[in-house]
Amino acid sequence: MKLITANRLFDGAVVFLAAEGWVADIARAAVLNAADAIEAGLAAATRAVADRHVVDVNVIEVTLDAAGLPVPVRLRERIRAFGPTVPFGEAARERLAA
Repeated sequence: MKLITANRLFDGAVVFLAAEGWVADIARAAVLNAADAIEAGLAAATRAVADRHVVDVNVIEVTLDAAGLPVPVRLRERIRAFGPTVPFGEAARERLAA
């Protein structure tokens, strides 16, 4: 199973290709299984790059969790989808101070 991911050009946010376009929530991404679906998704992504909506398009491997939601196989992509693996900000300072 695969997803198509990119970075939104105007703010750099990680986005995923969905039926309705580019979304920031991986849970709404289109999970692609067939080669022709992946090719069609890449064609849409190529148009989005040409239209300057996204950059750095990648096809990534995913599995589905118990709830049926996509989870990237590679750690790099998990970090891109779900955020840092370490605490940061005010919550991190509070935990470190305790």
